[in-house]
Amino acid sequence: MFRSELAQQLRVDSVRSSTAAGSGHPTSSMSAADLLAVLLDGHLRLDFDRPDDPANDHLIFSKGHASPLQYAVFKAVGAIEDDELLTFRKFDSRLEGHPTPVLPWVDVATGSLGQGLPIGVGLALAAKRLDRLPYRVWVLCGDSEMAEGSVWEALEHAGHEQLDNLVALIDVNRLGQTGPTMHGWDLGSYAARAQAAGWRTIEIDGHDLDEIEAALTAAEDGDGRPVAILAATQKGKGVSEVADKPGFHGKPLSHAEEAIAELGGLRDLRVKPAKPEEGLSPHVFDTGSSGLPAFEEGTELATRKAYGQALAALGDRRGDVVAMDGEVSNSTFSELFRDSHPDRYFEMYIAEQQMVAAAVGMQVRGWCAFASTFAAFLSRAYDFVRMAAVSRADLRLMGSHAGVAIGEDGPSQMALEDLAAFRAVHGSTVLYPCDANQTVQLVAAMADLPGISYLRTSRGAMPVIYPPDEQFPVGGSKVVRDGADVTLVGAGVTLHEALKAADVLEAEGIGARVIDLYSIKPVDTEALRRAATETGGLVTAEDHWPEGGLGEAVLSALADQPTQVRALAVHEMPGSGTPAELLGQARIDATAIADKARELVR
Repeated sequence: MFRSELAQQLRVDSVRSSTAAGSGHPTSSMSAADLLAVLLDGHLRLDFDRPDDPANDHLIFSKGHASPLQYAVFKAVGAIEDDELLTFRKFDSRLEGHPTPVLPWVDVATGSLGQGLPIGVGLALAAKRLDRLPYRVWVLCGDSEMAEGSVWEALEHAGHEQLDNLVALIDVNRLGQTGPTMHGWDLGSYAARAQAAGWRTIEIDGHDLDEIEAALTAAEDGDGRPVAILAATQKGKGVSEVADKPGFHGKPLSHAEEAIAELGGLRDLRVKPAKPEEGLSPHVFDTGSSGLPAFEEGTELATRKAYGQALAALGDRRGDVVAMDGEVSNSTFSELFRDSHPDRYFEMYIAEQQMVAAAVGMQVRGWCAFASTFAAFLSRAYDFVRMAAVSRADLRLMGSHAGVAIGEDGPSQMALEDLAAFRAVHGSTVLYPCDANQTVQLVAAMADLPGISYLRTSRGAMPVIYPPDEQFPVGGSKVVRDGADVTLVGAGVTLHEALKAADVLEAEGIGARVIDLYSIKPVDTEALRRAATETGGLVTAEDHWPEGGLGEAVLSALADQPTQVRALAVHEMPGSGTPAELLGQARIDATAIADKARELVR
């Protein structure tokens, strides 16, 4: 009887909060109320008074639009009071339209569908292999989001890793935003796919409390398989005006008072979820004191290889560093970390959305996560990166094989939009080293950076121009050649082209200042403005499309300066060729840089 009343209270409070807001998704919340009532009363082990307890279970609302239900749950457990519940979606309220970690009981932002389950995989992996704690990860999914490819990446990876501490509660209410879902109430169609990926499936009536209880109890008996509870439900359950009827998605109920009366009126029940076992603490890995790798000036090494060496050494020094890769670890050289720290390395295969999601899940538990793949392939996971920023996540990404300088592989492998993409992420840091020693220092700095940080590395070997003890503060730059006539600005590959151009210009009596703009965001505005004042103009060169990259970062920094700037970038679709041929074709090589510099000087 208590659970039935609790479920009705969750429905009533979902109606009340969305009515007070004048917007929201009460019907999507009402369908899952019975699932949550039973979960709270006997299965969820989460101390809401101590949300940072490492032994707590994790509850993720992947169907983040059902936030009225999530906030109704928080009220039922005493985490928030009724007056705050009714601030839903109001300016300055913690109860945003879709949940975010401004609330201490919310691990990650959701609402972009298909992300909760992949992030849950990351948390479940952390529990099994890093924390080594018995907490369980419960993820409430909607049936509409099951069409997302990221969900199937998660299903496959969880099955492969045998994550029997992960339970997906799939609310199959049949109706999406505009009409019926692809599979309706055909639970077997969902079950067949999950079973093929190695999951145990349980099909139930999502409004039968006894069936829900039996399913949750069975899910807790781990047998090496993750569990998907497929619950047939009614959208808008309990209110005849909207139950199982299209056209009510994302709308408050028109007759809220009548609906609340039909649901049995107001209630003020409280439930205390079970607390996790006391005295449990996460596994702590030993931390060494080894130094970072150092490279002799004048030698040549690809920055992607320096990344791998730096990451492995960082793993020696810090037991909280974990790494993952999208099955290109022999190209990104994250395999060096894998070989040194196999217990903290995760192969994510060709599933970039799942890779980024796993990193987000692991950082929830305080792990310092690095994820790497070809820079071009990170574009597949861009929505996860964007939402990671909304989650206030600390995430470290490395993209290798950037630009036309990769050579013969051709344009499908050439990231030419990555700088723009990552510059656009809120609070992000974008770094682009030009040599091995610089790469090492920037990788070490990333470990302590808040927010989303991105390191762009290059395929080919490049000369080491900095000593091992050189420092590269984030937001800084380096003047690697001084001159008073013109300034050449590059990063990564084009920094070396700028140095070659400076040599040519010097032989002609033109003094070129060369700035290594390794920090694309934040950018060194002071150094750029000084160069604009002290020289006759700036030439920027980047192995990237002209939109949103290094050139536009420089132009933004100099927006209020009366300065001549010539921006060189890749304008035409490249093909295959040697790096030198492609840099020349794109007009971003030393010859093109010198030509633009002469124009400015003249």
